[in-house]
Amino acid sequence: MPENNMKSVEQLDPNMRLAGPDGKDWQWVDPLQSSVQVAGFPWLEGDQIYRRLPQNPQWPLRPPVDSLANCTAGGQLRFTTNSPRLSVRVKLAAPASMYHMPSTGQCGFDCYLGEPGQQRYLATTRYDYKLTEYESVLFDSEDTSHKTVTLNFPLYQGVKEVWIGLEPGAEIAAPPAYENPGKVIFYGTSITQGGCAARPGMAFTNILSRRINREFINLGFSGNGKGEPELAHLISQIADPACYILDYDANVASAQDMQETLPEFIRILRAAYPVIPILVISRVPTAREYYDKAAREKRLAKLQVQQDTVQQLQAAGDANISFLSGEELMGDSYLESTVDGSHPTDLGFWLFANALEPEINKMLA
Repeated sequence: MPENNMKSVEQLDPNMRLAGPDGKDWQWVDPLQSSVQVAGFPWLEGDQIYRRLPQNPQWPLRPPVDSLANCTAGGQLRFTTNSPRLSVRVKLAAPASMYHMPSTGQCGFDCYLGEPGQQRYLATTRYDYKLTEYESVLFDSEDTSHKTVTLNFPLYQGVKEVWIGLEPGAEIAAPPAYENPGKVIFYGTSITQGGCAARPGMAFTNILSRRINREFINLGFSGNGKGEPELAHLISQIADPACYILDYDANVASAQDMQETLPEFIRILRAAYPVIPILVISRVPTAREYYDKAAREKRLAKLQVQQDTVQQLQAAGDANISFLSGEELMGDSYLESTVDGSHPTDLGFWLFANALEPEINKMLA
Protein backbone atom coordinates (compact mmCIF):
# COMPACT_ATOMS: atom_id res chain seq x y z
CA MET A 1 0.00 0.00 0.00
CA PRO A 2 1.55 3.38 -0.95
CA GLU A 3 2.72 5.63 1.88
CA ASN A 4 0.52 8.66 2.58
CA ASN A 5 2.73 11.67 1.87
CA MET A 6 0.02 14.28 2.42
CA LYS A 7 1.56 17.39 3.95
CA SER A 8 -0.11 19.76 6.38
CA VAL A 9 -1.65 22.99 5.13
CA GLU A 10 1.01 24.90 7.08
CA GLN A 11 3.71 23.13 5.06
CA LEU A 12 1.97 23.78 1.78
CA ASP A 13 0.88 27.40 2.29
CA PRO A 14 3.27 29.87 3.94
CA ASN A 15 0.37 32.24 4.62
CA MET A 16 -1.05 29.68 7.05
CA ARG A 17 2.10 29.40 9.15
CA LEU A 18 2.46 30.86 12.60
CA ALA A 19 5.07 33.56 12.94
CA GLY A 20 7.92 32.84 15.32
CA PRO A 21 9.43 35.37 17.76
CA ASP A 22 10.57 38.42 15.82
CA GLY A 23 13.57 39.06 18.07
CA LYS A 24 12.78 42.78 18.40
CA ASP A 25 12.64 44.84 21.54
CA TRP A 26 9.21 46.03 22.61
CA GLN A 27 7.85 48.67 24.97
CA TRP A 28 5.11 46.81 26.87
CA VAL A 29 2.13 48.78 28.17
CA ASP A 30 -0.39 47.54 30.75
CA PRO A 31 -3.79 48.97 29.70
CA LEU A 32 -4.89 49.13 33.34
CA GLN A 33 -1.94 51.38 34.21
CA SER A 34 -1.95 53.72 31.22
CA SER A 35 -3.98 56.19 29.18
CA VAL A 36 -5.52 53.34 27.16
CA GLN A 37 -9.31 53.32 27.34
CA VAL A 38 -10.67 49.92 28.37
CA ALA A 39 -14.30 49.77 27.22
CA GLY A 40 -17.03 47.18 27.69
CA PHE A 41 -16.38 46.26 31.34
CA PRO A 42 -18.75 48.33 33.52
CA TRP A 43 -17.22 47.25 36.83
CA LEU A 44 -13.57 47.54 35.79
CA GLU A 45 -12.82 50.62 37.90
CA GLY A 46 -13.63 48.82 41.12
CA ASP A 47 -12.56 45.25 40.35
CA GLN A 48 -9.57 45.93 38.05
CA ILE A 49 -10.15 42.72 36.10
CA TYR A 50 -11.50 42.04 32.62
CA ARG A 51 -14.95 40.82 33.61
CA ARG A 52 -18.44 41.77 32.43
CA LEU A 53 -20.22 41.55 35.80
CA PRO A 54 -19.03 42.58 39.28
CA GLN A 55 -16.71 40.17 41.02
CA ASN A 56 -18.79 40.37 44.20
CA PRO A 57 -22.29 41.18 43.00
CA GLN A 58 -24.97 42.57 45.27
CA TRP A 59 -27.43 40.05 43.79
CA PRO A 60 -26.46 36.37 43.55
CA LEU A 61 -25.55 34.90 40.17
CA ARG A 62 -26.22 31.39 38.98
CA PRO A 63 -22.84 29.60 38.62
CA PRO A 64 -23.00 29.40 34.80
CA VAL A 65 -23.62 33.16 34.53
CA ASP A 66 -20.84 33.87 37.02
CA SER A 67 -18.46 31.79 34.90
CA LEU A 68 -19.54 33.28 31.58
CA ALA A 69 -19.09 36.79 32.97
CA ASN A 70 -15.35 36.14 32.69
CA CYS A 71 -15.64 35.82 28.91
CA THR A 72 -14.55 39.17 27.54
CA ALA A 73 -17.10 39.62 24.72
CA GLY A 74 -17.50 43.25 23.74
CA GLY A 75 -14.38 44.42 25.54
CA GLN A 76 -12.17 46.88 23.66
CA LEU A 77 -8.81 48.60 24.09
CA ARG A 78 -8.86 52.06 22.48
CA PHE A 79 -5.88 54.38 22.15
CA THR A 80 -3.79 56.52 19.83
CA THR A 81 -0.13 55.89 19.09
CA ASN A 82 2.62 56.85 16.69
CA SER A 83 4.23 53.42 16.95
CA PRO A 84 5.04 51.90 13.55
CA ARG A 85 4.46 48.43 14.97
CA LEU A 86 2.05 46.85 17.41
CA SER A 87 1.90 43.57 19.28
CA VAL A 88 -0.13 42.00 22.05
CA ARG A 89 0.93 39.63 24.78
CA VAL A 90 -2.00 37.67 26.18
CA LYS A 91 -2.66 35.31 29.08
CA LEU A 92 -5.96 33.42 28.69
CA ALA A 93 -8.00 31.64 31.33
CA ALA A 94 -8.07 28.44 29.21
CA PRO A 95 -7.27 27.27 25.67
CA ALA A 96 -9.62 27.19 22.69
CA SER A 97 -12.17 24.41 23.00
CA MET A 98 -15.13 24.92 20.66
CA TYR A 99 -15.92 22.65 17.71
CA HIS A 100 -17.92 25.17 15.68
CA MET A 101 -16.20 28.49 16.43
CA PRO A 102 -12.68 29.40 15.29
CA SER A 103 -10.07 29.96 17.96
CA THR A 104 -9.55 33.41 16.46
CA GLY A 105 -13.06 34.35 17.58
CA GLN A 106 -13.07 32.43 20.83
CA CYS A 107 -9.61 33.41 22.11
CA GLY A 108 -8.10 35.95 19.72
CA PHE A 109 -7.89 39.73 19.48
CA ASP A 110 -8.36 41.67 16.28
CA CYS A 111 -7.20 45.15 15.34
CA TYR A 112 -8.89 48.12 13.66
CA LEU A 113 -7.28 51.41 12.71
CA GLY A 114 -9.06 54.72 12.19
CA GLU A 115 -11.16 57.37 13.84
CA PRO A 116 -14.67 56.51 15.07
CA GLY A 117 -16.87 55.84 12.06
CA GLN A 118 -13.83 55.27 9.83
CA GLN A 119 -12.32 52.17 11.42
CA ARG A 120 -10.89 49.58 9.05
CA TYR A 121 -9.93 46.04 9.93
CA LEU A 122 -6.20 45.33 9.82
CA ALA A 123 -5.25 42.04 11.49
CA THR A 124 -6.11 39.20 13.86
CA THR A 125 -3.77 37.57 16.36
CA ARG A 126 -2.02 34.45 15.03
CA TYR A 127 -1.07 31.89 17.64
CA ASP A 128 -1.08 28.19 18.49
CA TYR A 129 -4.69 27.56 19.56
CA LYS A 130 -3.55 24.92 22.08
CA LEU A 131 -1.78 27.57 24.19
CA THR A 132 -3.12 29.76 26.97
CA GLU A 133 -0.39 32.37 26.60
CA TYR A 134 0.64 33.93 23.34
CA GLU A 135 2.32 36.92 21.74
CA SER A 136 1.30 38.12 18.31
CA VAL A 137 2.39 41.01 16.07
CA LEU A 138 -0.59 42.85 14.62
CA PHE A 139 1.33 45.23 12.36
CA ASP A 140 4.92 46.17 11.60
CA SER A 141 5.53 49.13 9.29
CA GLU A 142 7.51 52.36 8.98
CA ASP A 143 4.51 54.62 9.56
CA THR A 144 5.17 56.87 12.56
CA SER A 145 2.10 59.05 12.14
CA HIS A 146 -0.44 59.07 14.93
CA LYS A 147 -3.20 56.51 14.47
CA THR A 148 -6.26 55.49 16.46
CA VAL A 149 -6.31 51.80 17.38
CA THR A 150 -9.17 49.59 18.54
CA LEU A 151 -8.40 46.08 19.78
CA ASN A 152 -11.39 43.78 20.30
CA PHE A 153 -11.19 41.23 23.13
CA PRO A 154 -11.89 37.50 22.72
CA LEU A 155 -15.57 36.55 22.67
CA TYR A 156 -15.67 33.18 24.41
CA GLN A 157 -12.70 33.09 26.76
CA GLY A 158 -11.41 34.91 29.80
CA VAL A 159 -8.37 37.20 29.58
CA LYS A 160 -6.26 37.25 32.71
CA GLU A 161 -3.69 39.67 31.31
CA VAL A 162 -3.08 41.59 28.11
CA TRP A 163 -0.16 43.85 27.31
CA ILE A 164 0.25 46.18 24.33
CA GLY A 165 3.63 46.10 22.60
CA LEU A 166 4.95 49.28 20.95
CA GLU A 167 8.17 50.49 19.35
CA PRO A 168 10.42 51.56 22.26
CA GLY A 169 9.96 55.28 22.84
CA ALA A 170 6.67 55.47 20.93
CA GLU A 171 3.84 57.54 22.35
CA ILE A 172 0.51 56.17 23.53
CA ALA A 173 -2.45 58.36 24.49
CA ALA A 174 -6.19 58.32 25.06
CA PRO A 175 -8.44 57.85 22.02
CA PRO A 176 -10.96 60.40 20.72
CA ALA A 177 -13.90 60.76 23.06
CA TYR A 178 -17.20 59.06 22.33
CA GLU A 179 -19.92 61.19 20.78
CA ASN A 180 -21.88 60.78 24.03
CA PRO A 181 -21.15 59.06 27.37
CA GLY A 182 -24.41 57.10 27.18
CA LYS A 183 -23.86 53.34 26.82
CA VAL A 184 -25.70 50.95 24.50
CA ILE A 185 -26.39 47.91 26.71
CA PHE A 186 -27.24 44.47 25.32
CA TYR A 187 -28.55 41.56 27.40
CA GLY A 188 -28.97 38.20 25.75
CA THR A 189 -27.70 34.78 24.74
CA SER A 190 -24.83 33.07 22.93
CA ILE A 191 -25.66 35.02 19.78
CA THR A 192 -25.38 38.28 21.70
CA GLN A 193 -22.08 37.04 23.15
CA GLY A 194 -20.74 36.54 19.64
CA GLY A 195 -21.11 32.84 18.92
CA CYS A 196 -19.88 31.92 16.36
CA ALA A 197 -18.02 34.88 14.83
CA ALA A 198 -14.71 34.08 13.12
CA ARG A 199 -13.00 36.94 14.93
CA PRO A 200 -14.07 39.36 17.67
CA GLY A 201 -14.73 42.36 15.45
CA MET A 202 -17.47 40.44 13.65
CA ALA A 203 -19.74 40.00 16.68
CA PHE A 204 -22.72 42.18 15.87
CA THR A 205 -22.29 44.42 18.93
CA ASN A 206 -18.72 45.15 17.81
CA ILE A 207 -19.86 45.82 14.24
CA LEU A 208 -22.40 48.29 15.60
CA SER A 209 -19.78 49.95 17.80
CA ARG A 210 -17.88 50.91 14.64
CA ARG A 211 -20.98 52.52 13.16
CA ILE A 212 -22.38 54.20 16.28
CA ASN A 213 -19.84 56.20 18.27
CA ARG A 214 -20.82 55.04 21.76
CA GLU A 215 -19.57 52.53 24.29
CA PHE A 216 -21.29 49.17 23.83
CA ILE A 217 -21.79 46.75 26.72
CA ASN A 218 -22.21 43.09 25.73
CA LEU A 219 -24.00 41.06 28.40
CA GLY A 220 -24.69 37.97 26.33
CA PHE A 221 -24.42 34.74 28.35
CA SER A 222 -24.21 31.62 26.24
CA GLY A 223 -27.14 29.32 27.00
CA ASN A 224 -27.89 31.35 30.12
CA GLY A 225 -29.67 34.53 29.13
CA LYS A 226 -32.80 33.50 31.01
CA GLY A 227 -34.12 36.88 32.10
CA GLU A 228 -33.59 36.37 35.84
CA PRO A 229 -34.30 39.47 37.98
CA GLU A 230 -30.82 39.43 39.51
CA LEU A 231 -29.40 40.33 36.11
CA ALA A 232 -31.90 43.14 35.68
CA HIS A 233 -30.85 44.59 39.03
CA LEU A 234 -27.16 44.41 38.07
CA ILE A 235 -27.76 45.92 34.64
CA SER A 236 -29.67 48.78 36.25
CA GLN A 237 -26.48 49.63 38.19
CA ILE A 238 -24.55 50.48 35.02
CA ALA A 239 -24.10 54.24 34.89
CA ASP A 240 -25.14 56.39 31.92
CA PRO A 241 -27.28 53.96 29.93
CA ALA A 242 -28.37 55.31 26.55
CA CYS A 243 -30.64 52.37 25.73
CA TYR A 244 -31.25 48.73 26.58
CA ILE A 245 -31.65 45.90 24.06
CA LEU A 246 -33.18 42.72 25.50
CA ASP A 247 -32.48 39.72 23.26
CA TYR A 248 -32.74 36.66 25.50
CA ASP A 249 -35.64 34.79 23.85
CA ALA A 250 -33.43 31.96 22.54
CA ASN A 251 -32.56 30.79 26.07
CA VAL A 252 -36.12 30.82 27.42
CA ALA A 253 -37.82 27.43 27.35
CA SER A 254 -41.43 28.44 26.78
CA ALA A 255 -43.94 31.23 26.32
CA GLN A 256 -44.90 30.78 29.99
CA ASP A 257 -41.27 31.37 31.07
CA MET A 258 -41.15 34.47 28.91
CA GLN A 259 -44.37 35.73 30.47
CA GLU A 260 -42.91 35.21 33.94
CA THR A 261 -39.58 36.93 33.26
CA LEU A 262 -39.95 39.76 30.73
CA PRO A 263 -42.44 42.07 32.51
CA GLU A 264 -40.46 41.83 35.75
CA PHE A 265 -37.13 42.38 34.00
CA ILE A 266 -38.49 45.53 32.38
CA ARG A 267 -40.09 46.69 35.64
CA ILE A 268 -36.72 46.55 37.41
CA LEU A 269 -35.00 48.52 34.67
CA ARG A 270 -37.81 51.07 34.67
CA ALA A 271 -37.56 51.53 38.45
CA ALA A 272 -34.00 52.76 37.93
CA TYR A 273 -34.42 54.54 34.58
CA PRO A 274 -38.05 55.39 33.79
CA VAL A 275 -37.54 56.83 30.31
CA ILE A 276 -34.38 55.19 28.90
CA PRO A 277 -35.36 53.51 25.59
CA ILE A 278 -35.80 49.72 25.67
CA LEU A 279 -35.89 47.48 22.60
CA VAL A 280 -37.17 43.91 23.00
CA ILE A 281 -36.08 41.48 20.27
CA SER A 282 -37.49 38.02 19.67
CA ARG A 283 -35.22 35.20 18.53
CA VAL A 284 -34.30 34.57 14.90
CA PRO A 285 -35.82 31.57 13.13
CA THR A 286 -33.71 28.41 13.09
CA ALA A 287 -33.02 25.97 10.28
CA ARG A 288 -34.88 23.29 12.22
CA GLU A 289 -38.14 25.23 11.89
CA TYR A 290 -38.15 24.65 8.16
CA TYR A 291 -38.88 20.98 8.86
CA ASP A 292 -40.25 21.07 12.41
CA LYS A 293 -43.63 22.79 12.76
CA ALA A 294 -43.65 22.44 16.56
CA ALA A 295 -40.34 24.33 16.87
CA ARG A 296 -41.75 27.16 14.78
CA GLU A 297 -44.94 27.33 16.83
CA LYS A 298 -42.92 27.44 20.05
CA ARG A 299 -40.87 30.38 18.77
CA LEU A 300 -43.97 32.23 17.60
CA ALA A 301 -45.68 31.73 20.96
CA LYS A 302 -42.73 33.39 22.72
CA LEU A 303 -42.68 36.13 20.08
CA GLN A 304 -46.35 36.85 20.81
CA VAL A 305 -45.70 37.20 24.55
CA GLN A 306 -42.94 39.73 23.92
CA GLN A 307 -44.98 41.70 21.42
CA ASP A 308 -48.02 41.72 23.73
CA THR A 309 -45.90 42.79 26.71
CA VAL A 310 -44.48 45.75 24.82
CA GLN A 311 -47.89 46.78 23.49
CA GLN A 312 -49.40 46.64 26.97
CA LEU A 313 -46.62 48.84 28.36
CA GLN A 314 -47.06 51.28 25.49
CA ALA A 315 -50.80 51.43 26.15
CA ALA A 316 -50.04 52.12 29.83
CA GLY A 317 -48.01 55.17 28.85
CA ASP A 318 -44.44 53.93 28.24
CA ALA A 319 -43.50 55.74 25.05
CA ASN A 320 -39.90 54.56 25.12
CA ILE A 321 -40.26 50.83 24.64
CA SER A 322 -40.45 48.99 21.31
CA PHE A 323 -40.40 45.50 19.84
CA LEU A 324 -38.51 44.00 16.88
CA SER A 325 -39.26 40.57 15.48
CA GLY A 326 -36.21 38.34 15.11
CA GLU A 327 -37.52 37.40 11.68
CA GLU A 328 -36.31 40.81 10.49
CA LEU A 329 -32.70 40.32 11.59
CA MET A 330 -31.54 37.97 8.83
CA GLY A 331 -34.60 37.98 6.60
CA ASP A 332 -34.79 35.23 4.01
CA SER A 333 -31.04 34.59 4.38
CA TYR A 334 -31.28 32.89 7.78
CA LEU A 335 -30.90 29.38 6.38
CA GLU A 336 -27.52 30.27 4.84
CA SER A 337 -26.24 32.62 7.54
CA THR A 338 -25.47 30.30 10.42
CA VAL A 339 -22.82 27.78 11.42
CA ASP A 340 -25.19 25.19 12.86
CA GLY A 341 -28.71 26.31 12.01
CA SER A 342 -28.81 28.74 14.94
CA HIS A 343 -25.55 30.61 15.58
CA PRO A 344 -24.67 33.21 12.93
CA THR A 345 -21.64 33.25 10.70
CA ASP A 346 -19.95 36.59 10.07
CA LEU A 347 -22.50 37.13 7.30
CA GLY A 348 -25.31 36.51 9.77
CA PHE A 349 -23.85 39.00 12.22
CA TRP A 350 -23.45 41.58 9.45
CA LEU A 351 -27.15 41.16 8.65
CA PHE A 352 -27.96 41.52 12.38
CA ALA A 353 -26.06 44.79 12.53
CA ASN A 354 -27.72 46.12 9.39
CA ALA A 355 -31.15 45.48 10.87
CA LEU A 356 -30.35 46.86 14.31
CA GLU A 357 -28.43 50.00 13.34
CA PRO A 358 -31.51 52.06 12.35
CA GLU A 359 -33.42 50.82 15.41
CA ILE A 360 -30.65 51.92 17.76
CA ASN A 361 -30.18 55.25 16.00
CA LYS A 362 -33.92 55.84 16.40
CA MET A 363 -33.64 55.22 20.15
CA LEU A 364 -30.64 57.52 20.46
CA ALA A 365 -32.16 60.37 18.46
